[in-house]
Formats: sequence, C-alpha cells, structure tokens
Amino acid sequence: MNLRKPLLAVAVAATLPVICPTANAAAELMAAPVNQASPQESASLVAKLTALDSERGLSADNSFRISSQHPGVVGQKITRVQHTYKGLRVFGSESVVVTNTAGDIVSESVSDRRAGLAGNQSVVNGTKGDGVAPALKDLTPSLSSGDAIALVVKQVAPSGVHRWAPQAELLIWPVVKSVRVASALNKSEAALNALDLEDVVDHYELAYYVQTRMADKGKVVYHDTIVNAKTGAIIAQWKSLQTVVGTGNSQYNGSVPINTTLSGSTYKMLDATRGTGGVYGGMAITNANHSSADSPNAGSIYTNSTNTWGDGKQYISGGSTTNANGQTAAVNALWGLMNTYDTLKSVLGWQSLDGNNTATYIAAHVDNNYDNAFFDPSCKCMYIGDGSSFTSLGSIDVIGHEMSHGVTDATSNLTYSGESGGLNESNSDIGGEMVEAYARNGGTGTVIPAGNDWMMGKEISKSGQPLRWMWKPSKDGSSPDAWSSTIKNLDVHYSSGPNNRMFYFLSQGSNSSASSEYYSKYLTKSPAAMTGIGNDKAYRIWFKAATTKFTASTNYADARTKVLAAAQELYGVGSKEAIAVQRAYAAINVGTDIDEAGGTGGVSISTQPANVSVAAGATASFSVGATGGTAPYSYKWYRNGAAISGATSATYSLTAQTADNGATFYAIVSDASSPAKTATSNSATLTVGGGGGTGTERVTNGGFESGTTGWGGTTGVIGNYSGQTAYEGTKFAWLGGNGKAATETLTQSVAIPSAATSASLSFALHIDTAETDNVAYDKLVVTVKNSSGTVLGTLATYTNLNAASGYQVRTFNLLPYKGQTVTLSFAMTEDSALQTSFVVDKVSLITQ
Repeated sequence: MNLRKPLLAVAVAATLPVICPTANAAAELMAAPVNQASPQESASLVAKLTALDSERGLSADNSFRISSQHPGVVGQKITRVQHTYKGLRVFGSESVVVTNTAGDIVSESVSDRRAGLAGNQSVVNGTKGDGVAPALKDLTPSLSSGDAIALVVKQVAPSGVHRWAPQAELLIWPVVKSVRVASALNKSEAALNALDLEDVVDHYELAYYVQTRMADKGKVVYHDTIVNAKTGAIIAQWKSLQTVVGTGNSQYNGSVPINTTLSGSTYKMLDATRGTGGVYGGMAITNANHSSADSPNAGSIYTNSTNTWGDGKQYISGGSTTNANGQTAAVNALWGLMNTYDTLKSVLGWQSLDGNNTATYIAAHVDNNYDNAFFDPSCKCMYIGDGSSFTSLGSIDVIGHEMSHGVTDATSNLTYSGESGGLNESNSDIGGEMVEAYARNGGTGTVIPAGNDWMMGKEISKSGQPLRWMWKPSKDGSSPDAWSSTIKNLDVHYSSGPNNRMFYFLSQGSNSSASSEYYSKYLTKSPAAMTGIGNDKAYRIWFKAATTKFTASTNYADARTKVLAAAQELYGVGSKEAIAVQRAYAAINVGTDIDEAGGTGGVSISTQPANVSVAAGATASFSVGATGGTAPYSYKWYRNGAAISGATSATYSLTAQTADNGATFYAIVSDASSPAKTATSNSATLTVGGGGGTGTERVTNGGFESGTTGWGGTTGVIGNYSGQTAYEGTKFAWLGGNGKAATETLTQSVAIPSAATSASLSFALHIDTAETDNVAYDKLVVTVKNSSGTVLGTLATYTNLNAASGYQVRTFNLLPYKGQTVTLSFAMTEDSALQTSFVVDKVSLITQ
C-alpha cells in the first residue's frame, strides 16, 4: 500500500555572478509573507531576465511568465518564472529568481530547456543551442483544447465525473533523453553514478498539458497528461493526487492541548491563531462523515458543547463520527496540523503551507474503512480515512507528510513523475519525520531536536511494520537504497527511497560495518562511517534548497548541486555541514565520496560587523575580522544582498544619507588557498538619524489620533472601531471591510520643499480578507496626484491576495516630487461580496 501522493527534466543549475550567501545560519529564518509584485515590478524583473537571456544568446522570441512568489530568507523574495517561446510555455523550463528588498536579482537557479528552439544560436548553460534539437517551427495546433480534454477523459475515466473543471494548456513539450558525459562513456551500466548522466532535449512537440481531476468507480482519479496537439497521441502521463487551547484525547499522543474557538456556548475545531484567510479563516478540522472517497465532501467544522474532545481510541466502524470516539480522529488531525504549522514557523520562519500564512483544513472520516490519506492541491487541503488494514491515518508523521506536499505545491511544484516525483515524495517523508521530532519533544522551541523514529507511518500500522524505513528503504521490498540509471522508471513512491536514506545519513551518520543496515558501499573515504550533523541543520539545509532553489524538473543530480549550495550558503564552503552533504549524497551513488578531514570551515569570522547608528551626513563604518585558513584574506562587502563595487577591505565606510536608513551590510572573507575557503559574516544594520534633527514631518495627523484633522475624502473610515486594532495609539483608517460594493478614499495635500535632499513616505498597512479565490477582487491603490487630481505616479496596488497577519510598514521615495505640492491618495474599491479590509495607520512623510 502506498501512502504518499496517494500518502498512502533536466535541471541545469545556473547562478549569477552576484549570488551571495547568507550568514548567521543558526538564526537564519524564512521571511514573512510577501506582497505579490505590482505590474511595474513584474515588468522590471522580466526586463532584467530578458537582458540576461540576450547575453546568453537567446533570441527575442523568448520571454518569461511569472507563475508564483513566496518568501525566501529574511530580506529576500522568491519569484518562480516560467520560460516562454513565442508566447507558449516551455514545460519544465523555468527560473527561480531570488531578489533583495531593492528588487535586485541576487541569484537565479535555472532549469533551461530552450536551447534547441529556433533562433537560440548561442550557448545556454554550457549547451550549444544551434542544432542541439530540431527546431519547432509550426506552433498551430490541429486539435482544440476541448479535443485534448476529451481524449484524456476517454483514456483515464470514460464513465467518471469531474470533481474540478478540467484544464488544457497549449505549450511546448521538450522530449528529454539521458546521455552519458564524456568521462562515463566506457563505464558499465552498474558502475554509473548519478553525475555520469545528463538529460538533454532530443526534440520538441507542440502539446496540450491536460489536468483532469475526476471521480470514477469509488476512487479519485487525478491525472496530468501531455497530448500531442497535432496528432492527439498521449506523449506522457502521471498520477497527480497528493497522498500520504482545549484538551484533546489523541489516539497516538495521549492527552494533548488543542486550540479551538468558542462561539456562543459551542466550541469549534477552528484554530484562528494559526493561518489567515483560506476557507475558514484559520486552521480547521471538518467532519467528512463518510463522504465517498471518489468525491469527498469536507463537511462542517467539528463542534462540541465542552472543550474536551475524543476518547483516544480507534474509531469504531459504523459508529458516530461526532461522539467522543468519533472526535478522536479530529483530535489527531488538529494536533498534527498545529505541530506542522509550529515546526515550520518557529524553526524556519515559514508561515503555513505557502509561506504567506494562508490557512488550510483537514477533513476526517473520509469514506468507510478507507486506508488512505491525501493532500488535494485543488483545495489546498487534506483528507484522512479511518483505516482498515491501518488504524486512523492521522498520526503526526502522516499529517506532517501530507502538509509537506502543500509546501511543495506552493514552491518548487516538483513534477510528479520520474526522479522529480521521487524527490517530491521524499520531501514529504522528511517533513513528516521532522514534524514528529518537534512534536515528540513538546512542540516548542526554535530547533528540530532528536526524537523521531525514522519510520514513516509506524503508528498507523496494525502489523507494527512501518510504510517506509528512512535509513534502509529496501526493507519494504520495493524501494532502492541508492540511485541507478533506471530509478526514473520506478513508481515515485519507491524512487524516493535513496533521497530518504541520504537525509538520514546527513542527519544521523552511517555505520562502517558491511553487515549494518546503516552501511553504504559507496562511502569509500575516511572515515568509513560518515558523521551526521543532526536534525536541525539537516532540515534547514534541505528546506532552503527545496523552497528557494529546486525547480519542477529537479532530479537527483541537480538536487545534490542545490542542497550543497544551500549548505555552503548557510555554513560556509568547506564546512563540516557542506562536507556532510557531499558524503550523504555519495552514500546513495550521487557524486563521489570525499574525506571528512579538514571540515572545519577553514576560515571563520572572529569579529562580526556591528550595527551602526549615525546622523545623516556622518561617516558609517563596518569592520570584519577572520581567522583560520591561509593568509592573506580578501574581502567582499554586500549591501542589501548586492555586491558593493570596490568594497574589498576589512573595513567598509560610507557617508550615510537618510535613504540609507535600514540598509544591511555583510562581508564574505576568502583565504589564499586553492580552491579558496570562505566565511560569511553576520549582517549589520545602518540606522540613519535626522542629521541634527532637521528632518521635517510633512503629514498632518498621520496617526489619526486627532480624528479627521488634515484628511479629506471618505473620512468616516477614521476612528477606533471594533474588529481592528491600531498600529500605534488607538485610532486608524479602516478602508474596506464592507462585504459589498464600495469605494472609499483618503487624501491629504503635502508640500515637498524644492531644496529637499530626501523625502521618505511610510505607512503601516494591515490587510485581511474573507475572499477565498486566487483572484484580486478588492484593491487599495496608493498614488501621488497633482492639485488637479491627475495621477503623477502609482506607488503601489494592494489586493485581497496580499492579506497577511499584523501590520507591515511600506516605504516609498517621494524625492522626485520635490518642489511640488502633491496629494497623497489611498483609494479602495471593494466588490459586491466577501469583505477585504485595508487598515492604514502611522502615515509619515519625512523630508530632509
């Protein structure tokens, strides 16, 4: 029984010269929810990427389509960008672009499959584009999208019904083949290492990417299918279903605290403290009440007259789903969901599944005696059955596994076939084990401790045999322990095995005895038993690589490259952590083994740069010191993640201006060895004061404490209203929140002196919404206008898609408007249903 999506491509790495590692790994966290880019910001990023394409020799027929954005590490945003050719997406060809707060590109992780398309005459990531693959010249389909959908339905479920509307996208499908690198031409098949093969595009097909989400004959039938748009032939196909404070009596964890909501005299299994928006406005557990697994209905949120839930026992088949026995499955689910959320946020800074703190839910009691659990990306939710061969499928590692599918869905979206599908499944097993470790040790703190059993789903097994063994995958009789050239042909539930073993070795180490289950014949260097780095470091490295570097087509070889890069950025080139990554992958036949000797980092930072506070016009200096390695050292300073030209000394100084306020600086120190060993300092922050107190506030009553004074427009939005809170003081401006068609505007006229050397506008903004679709229904537009009402510039547009917990401070440079009296405008429009609130406070315009 497979319990993983049911739980039960070539990826060529390319980085920009300005790639900059982040320091202070032990404290590095993922950033807070990010704002989706404005059209202007998106256009700017596409222009920058297009310029890079031009340098690579790609023709003007190539472009980019932004597909998603999510947090990176603090101070960075991740934008996932699809590659297009003549307006059509090239499947599996994409860039993961890391930008800093200034919008500069810090790095670009590329999976590029465009080299053979007509007009791409130069080298793309080391592969010559001209003649690599026959050009695809005819982009006119012979079939309609409806024809393609009908062909797929007839093939996968002719009598089925659609749970979700089918979709068909016309695109370019690169047909990929594996070839040996030059150094491996004479190797036997059995001797091949993952790095001995590379995937290349053999040719291209015009195709439809058809997604069908159906129910048929008592089961859910989810498929992704590639259909030739000329002939109707099915080129490729893969399954896509993603599977395996009150008091609750949990079946697997005893009496546990669970967060519920009191509504009148009734308690609901709704945790409003974790996540926002979504279907229920918080993390929720619903009662599917035996709704059929072929088309499950989530049902209603669990309710109870008291705040004590469940009896801690396996559900009695045929019994009530709402009495104490029926509630136990819901307790299991909520406890697992809470701990998954807390593991990601408290340890990594990642909020909910998508990083943007969107709430999700779990539906318990699906079907009758149902031996499965699955994550459905269409609703971003999870369903769990009561079990037959298994007990209730709500154990902590199973919940963590399924929710980790949600993280993959929101980030790399690893294609669920071949090696990338195996990595998709492995990521969920890793997530399940780390959530288990965190929960078993009290579910608190900022690190992942030891404490998991490294056996997926052991608690739900009636036989005592787990679904998978992380340290020895082959114990299940189907999963391999190491990579081979045929692994891509396996079901993804089994091709995940080697990466599971890699992660176990990375965390716990191996054994040198050939008779041990923890032994690998591929570890040939010293010591024969590699040293692990523990759960916490191993998970930080893996999570950073999986969310900020992996593309949808990442395979085992590419994963090694990107996991190693993450380790080097977190802990340094040559560090024991980076060496452990190389050894752990070598242990599964991905890359060659290396000695552990010398894995101390070589160079270490002895003096960290300190935070600096100065007045505008004064000199600010940052210094770094290093020890170890081979002298002399070289230095490179970075500002907000971007390299500073000419800053190559141990000390960097600048004349501070008001616009520098809040900038961060760090240094990378390299020694004189070959290859050079490096270390990265902590970041230091520059605070710039008013230069003798000459800064002038131009906004009147920006905190709204004097009511409507200074403000025009829809001033009734100003006040102290129940349901929202102020950023500072007691009053604020609440635009929106009506749940019906409405338009509201706040304006204020301000004068910016012609002699101003800086003009910084800032305001605090909180957005919450009841909207659930991924559509921008409601918006707030911030503009600068002249006295006639003509818009001089649009500073930002915010929508219901930008909802996030708490206030976020927004800052804009208004110096281009110096010498003018301009009007600041906050204009809100809300559609006819479901509220979105835009709460504004502490509006300030400081000029120098």
